[in-house]
Amino acid sequence: MPKQKTHSGAAKRFSITKSGRVKRAQAFKRHILTKKPTKRTRNLRKAAFLTPVEGRTMKKLIPYK
Repeated sequence: MPKQKTHSGAAKRFSITKSGRVKRAQAFKRHILTKKPTKRTRNLRKAAFLTPVEGRTMKKLIPYK
């Protein structure tokens, strides 16, 4: 059986925690930040997690991570 290729785009965007959940970054934090409240931009720094269904798909794309 040949080795699987890692999806390089997914590898840059997602990481897997020790418990097996898939961690992702929050969206809406790149630009136009002046009109967003400071509390909102601060909360966007926190990591978010994929749903279990999406997580299973991502684990197939990043098998060795």
